[in-house]
Amino acid sequence: MSTTEIILTEKIANLGAEADVVKVKRGYARNFLVPRGLALEVTPATLKRLNLLKAKRAEREAKELNESEEVARRINKLKITLELETGEQGKAFGSITAADIAERLKKELGGSFEIDRHKIHLDKAIKDTGEHEVSIKLHHDVTAKLNVVVKAKGGDEAKAEETEDKKAEKGFKAKPKAKHTK
Repeated sequence: MSTTEIILTEKIANLGAEADVVKVKRGYARNFLVPRGLALEVTPATLKRLNLLKAKRAEREAKELNESEEVARRINKLKITLELETGEQGKAFGSITAADIAERLKKELGGSFEIDRHKIHLDKAIKDTGEHEVSIKLHHDVTAKLNVVVKAKGGDEAKAEETEDKKAEKGFKAKPKAKHTK
């Protein structure tokens, strides 16, 4: 099997980033990467184009880094509050997950910057009330710390509603179900 060198025109998983020169099998390059515009064969002309691709990549990465740093500054100042459904003894039903935090962050940031739930790092789902610090990896060089306050949902109001429901159940008698025959 012979290999050939190619220049990637965009990031490809398990292969490399844009403007990287990599060696791949000749058939993979000729039949898949080059026809789809994902790579260029290495020639003197494409080596000149490589410098342009590297400049574009550096510019884009610098822009992403600046945006990530700005969002990190905003997130570090934030303190979001989420409610967690709890029972009579304060035991939590369910948990606060990375998806819940991402959804709330989107609202807090005004939709200008959407945080993917996979970038939010939780050691485990939050199942207790109180204040928790959550790290968010915005860029490979930028990590933000977010303060999340978890409050019990309902509290005394939930207990009052449960009492009313129990009273209603005592006065309610269910009708027997009718049997259907064919």
